[in-house]
Amino acid sequence: MRFIRYQTKAEPARFGWIHNEMVGPVEGSPFGEFRRLEATLPLDNVKLLAPITPGKILAIGRNYVAHAQEHKVEVPSVPLMFLKPPSSVIGPDEAIVHPPQSQQVEHEAELVVVIGRRGRWIPAEDALSFVFGYTIGNDVTARDLQHRDGQWTRAKGFDTFCALGPWVETEFDPADAMITCHVNGEMRQMASTRDMVFRVNHLVAFISSVMTLEPGDIIMTGTPAGVGPLKPGDVVEAAIEGLGKLRNPVIAEPSR
Repeated sequence: MRFIRYQTKAEPARFGWIHNEMVGPVEGSPFGEFRRLEATLPLDNVKLLAPITPGKILAIGRNYVAHAQEHKVEVPSVPLMFLKPPSSVIGPDEAIVHPPQSQQVEHEAELVVVIGRRGRWIPAEDALSFVFGYTIGNDVTARDLQHRDGQWTRAKGFDTFCALGPWVETEFDPADAMITCHVNGEMRQMASTRDMVFRVNHLVAFISSVMTLEPGDIIMTGTPAGVGPLKPGDVVEAAIEGLGKLRNPVIAEPSR
């Protein structure tokens, strides 16, 4: 099932679901008790928002061997984990803002795991039962600041640097799905999720050994090789087989 967050000219943001390109409202929260209402609104008639408003954004670095190699760094022996702030989240077709502090902003297309129930010390063999669904993410990064700072908070934390969408798919197999990223129609990234060093169940287990995972938390599972620059005027499209496409334009920081 595909869950979305959306709004119309007449209604504020709310959860919904998609059936045959039609949208129906969801009463309640998909992470608790909810009721699906009839899908009668054409998908083209709604504005899609980021499908979730995560409490925690856990992200994994260097989870594809080729991506580690392109940066001339070793593949971690355990998952390399960092955090992005919830204020960095945007949805489909919202603009990624290129900050004036950076001269090297780059895209990172990723599979995103959405946690469905609370858990701590989750066994790897049971980890997928704690997953609500999956979506697409773009872990936008100011690469020059990442290298300069030596840690990643500033480089990964700018407003608009976590694009999510277009929906959360609950019936998705993360074992072998193709990830691609195009900028202005030119392919930059292409790999399969089977190439991940640490698979989804191991990431859930590892992270939950550090902190409690809550419903609505997300895990960005790392990006394949091929990351590259974004500049104002570009359009970046991250796609995952079975999950659709996440499109975002890039603009300059408005003058102040």
